[in-house]
Amino acid sequence: MINFKELFKNNEEWVAQKLSIDINYFEKLAKGQHPEYLYIGCADSRVTAEELMGAEPGEIFVHRNIANLVITTDNNVNAVVQYAVEFLKVKHIIICGHYECGGVKAAMNPTDMGQLNSWLQTLRDVYRFHRAELDGIDETQKRFDRLVELNVLEQCLNVIKIDHVQRSWYATGFPSVHGWVFDVRTGKLVDLGLDMEKEFAEIRSIYDLKPLNK
Repeated sequence: MINFKELFKNNEEWVAQKLSIDINYFEKLAKGQHPEYLYIGCADSRVTAEELMGAEPGEIFVHRNIANLVITTDNNVNAVVQYAVEFLKVKHIIICGHYECGGVKAAMNPTDMGQLNSWLQTLRDVYRFHRAELDGIDETQKRFDRLVELNVLEQCLNVIKIDHVQRSWYATGFPSVHGWVFDVRTGKLVDLGLDMEKEFAEIRSIYDLKPLNK
């Protein structure tokens, strides 16, 4: 476990390492960011964003919360999505869940968790939406993994429902929305291969905002 006093020492070593490669590294970094990706992932300490993708600072715009949720009334995630889409002009939005997610596990085993209850209700709703499939899985671990994947699907759909995303989609064709899972047991990223245009087409009559923009 890293010692608190080592954090700034590690930062100094990181700075030195970057400057040894490029003396102007931080001067370039200070000029601004132009990421093509918005990554919405879990706040779990085992699931770092840039590191697992081998990305450098400035390449990935990141938002993390418990269980990688996109909640309509969450001003935080909505502000991140708006900024990423309207100002950074990202080309891709990635929802990345992970196996062994504590938030998802809590949703599978309902209990009173105080202030977390309202947050976890979104996850419990995901279970309710897909209850027939999930209850049909006898093995607990496989049911757990499947709920992780279904949560990613539902959060991808929640992204597509956002007005900023739809306006950009109709104007430019971007951003594309992708659903991934990080397998903490192997270290590998898994692309769930979601066809979000097809998924949106099935609910388009309910959530399509284009008529409001005419």
